[in-house]
Amino acid sequence: ESIPVAPDDTTGTLHERLADLGGRMIVEALELADRGRLIRTPQPRVDATYARKIDKAEAVIDWRDPSDLIARRIRAFDPFPGASTMLAGETIKLWRARAVDGSAAPGTVIAADDDGITVACGSGALRVSELQRPGGKRSGVKALLQGKPTLVGTVLGDASR
Repeated sequence: ESIPVAPDDTTGTLHERLADLGGRMIVEALELADRGRLIRTPQPRVDATYARKIDKAEAVIDWRDPSDLIARRIRAFDPFPGASTMLAGETIKLWRARAVDGSAAPGTVIAADDDGITVACGSGALRVSELQRPGGKRSGVKALLQGKPTLVGTVLGDASR
């Protein structure tokens, strides 16, 4: 069986749907095995792969990348380890974002309001609507803006990149 991947799916939402599908399929497989009708097919060794553990460093955003790639990476690293970037010396996690039009030096905040911040990327821009400060919970951008009166012009990320 297969399962569709929606444009806004995250690793977490896919995990839930695949766990549900896997649960149903294992019941079917056990019923087939009980009746002696389970067809066993070994996986060809040439197709076998190993996925190593994801390191948190892999989830650090490189703002020089295209905005659509960054948006996909944010969804890929949700819920673990969470895509991250630096803002004024603190690491923040980005949980919800979408690619939009815009241009400036990569990592530069080009717009900010209660609904989100827009950050320039290598090509295009990213509209971030949900994030998390250290020790905090996931939240909209409004809470971040209350502590930082002006974000426009701020550069996110590692200055050494």
